[in-house]
Amino acid sequence: MTAANVKEPLNMVHQNAILCETTRKENRHQKLYTQFFINPYTNIHSLTGNPMSVHTAVDEEEPNFLKVIHRSRQEPMKKYTHPQTESQEIGWITTPLIDSDRTDRRLNFYRKNTELTNYMEVAWRLKEPIFR
Repeated sequence: MTAANVKEPLNMVHQNAILCETTRKENRHQKLYTQFFINPYTNIHSLTGNPMSVHTAVDEEEPNFLKVIHRSRQEPMKKYTHPQTESQEIGWITTPLIDSDRTDRRLNFYRKNTELTNYMEVAWRLKEPIFR
């Protein structure tokens, strides 16, 4: 056998030092959770009671639970102050840059109907061939 193939016997002092260091690192980064909540992003399917039984106890819902559920159902703009992802940046600010004036004919081109456009609109709604 060569010197490269020979394994050294386990040194218990070194093994204990490695274990102590690992435990210290785990305890330093470990966080103890004592409050547990449901995941608000999962759909909750509630089961109704038996219709033939008499329900005497009225279950009172926890206000914090209801607040979490209502917040999870809101639009992202109401939940967060700024976009959370790159794709949310598009359309995040929905307020117009200038006030729109509907009477200004330079910017508003309304649909104008004539006799011919009314006739063709009715024909397309009926989906019948006009020209034979």
